Amino acid sequence: MSVVEHITKAPFASRRLRISPRFAFVGLNLAIALAVFAAFVLSVDHWNVAALLISVLTLVNAIWISGGAATAILGLFVPTKRAVAAPEAWQPQGKTAILITLCGEAPAPVAAYLQGFGRALSKAILTHQTEIFVLSDTRGDERIRMEEEALQPLIDAGLVTYRRRQVNTDKKPGNIADWMNTHGDRFAYMVVKDADSRMTASSIKEMIWRMEQRPSLGLLQAGIALIPGRTRFGRHQRIASHLLSRNFGRGFAAWSGDTGNYWGHNAIIRVAAFHEAVPLPRLPGGAPLGGAILSHDFVEAAWMRRAGWDIEVAPDIQGSAEDAPQTLGEYFRRDRRWCQGNLQHLRLLGQPGLHWLSRFHFVTGIFSYVAGPIWLILVAFLSAGVISVSGFAPVLLVAATLLAPKICALIDLLPKARTWARRGVILRASLAELVVSALIAPLILLRHAMAVCAILMGRDCGWKSGRQSGLHIPSGLVECGVGLLIFTFALTSGIAGAPWLALVYLPLMSAPVLVPSLDRIVS
Repeated sequence: MSVVEHITKAPFASRRLRISPRFAFVGLNLAIALAVFAAFVLSVDHWNVAALLISVLTLVNAIWISGGAATAILGLFVPTKRAVAAPEAWQPQGKTAILITLCGEAPAPVAAYLQGFGRALSKAILTHQTEIFVLSDTRGDERIRMEEEALQPLIDAGLVTYRRRQVNTDKKPGNIADWMNTHGDRFAYMVVKDADSRMTASSIKEMIWRMEQRPSLGLLQAGIALIPGRTRFGRHQRIASHLLSRNFGRGFAAWSGDTGNYWGHNAIIRVAAFHEAVPLPRLPGGAPLGGAILSHDFVEAAWMRRAGWDIEVAPDIQGSAEDAPQTLGEYFRRDRRWCQGNLQHLRLLGQPGLHWLSRFHFVTGIFSYVAGPIWLILVAFLSAGVISVSGFAPVLLVAATLLAPKICALIDLLPKARTWARRGVILRASLAELVVSALIAPLILLRHAMAVCAILMGRDCGWKSGRQSGLHIPSGLVECGVGLLIFTFALTSGIAGAPWLALVYLPLMSAPVLVPSLDRIVS
């Protein structure tokens, strides 16, 4: 029997987890991290101060990457939740506000979506129990004119209530807080959506039903799929999401339990719970680490949990999606803002009364960016020959840990594919996703390192598109320069041929070709 046949005939999902998912996650995380750390310690040829420093950094990053592996493994043993559907004649007891936040995005796609969405709400018999609000922070006369023209037919038809603030204090959190002050008392729940968010009427109906069945539930975060991409990079992200998110999301929901997280949109929130989260604190000092909190969603979830409300993630809810950055440049600009927002959370870790898992969510967000400079330091020290290691055990264990979510995704998906043709599609898509992910991973880690350094130097990225430098550097040139530097160090120390190091410097050196190729629009 082949490996694939064995996997497809013995799905892990049928096995029951006999211990607490949270306990299993912690145990798996520590076991995998300690295995990676032990392999590194045993492979060091000569111990010195540099080796000691690198071993500490290795342990820190091992704990970080092991969290993803542990979540994916846990997802295989957690049965998919099958929620009881709302009765046919059920009607919500309270009203739900559907909030669409705008800040300079193209209004035409939003207006087109809302036109169809309004009809879908009517078919779902939710028209009288829901109300759509478009909350705008758009600036610039031309953008405002286009936005108002696109939305005017919907306003005239009574489908939406449109409000644009004259002063956009505190950005999106302030926009929603203003709505809370003027309209919040009329509603039991609110569904928060960004301009590029898409949710079906049936998904919203199911979320309202779940909220009404659980009076202690303050926030329910739907899983989020991706809208079909328009570039090679956009399609890569959608394929990765389609392959990995189902199993990974199930594992995350299992160990986070009633202390889940909030991703800023595609979620339903109990208005009474949100009242206990706003207004958010303004951090002392100026940007980038002070002032208004950019990554407000994690904080709002933590504050609601502190007030005693449950926060849950529901990866099983269908009909929830968003658009993704279509070019690496757009992706890096968004990531730069997220990096700054997550590093601000360093100043919130000591807030009194927070659930330990809320603090853990803060830490994971921080390390998703701090891991970049740590990996860069490791690569620099090893390529320059500052420390010497022998054997491939550490590299193989790190590779296995990083590949674990992808392997677990295959174990989850292949049994559900009823024909060999479909299994072939899954395997080909997985292989393509692996190749592209391996190529862009060094670029992303380098950009994370650059973002962290810029923030520590006091550079503020601003909001949304960020503040752009007047100096234009061709795409991929910085990455190419760093790749050449690593290759030069490796040549000097005699390890340029190491396969693991080639997977770092070759993608970086090819960035001037790789980035435009991935950014290309596909038909």
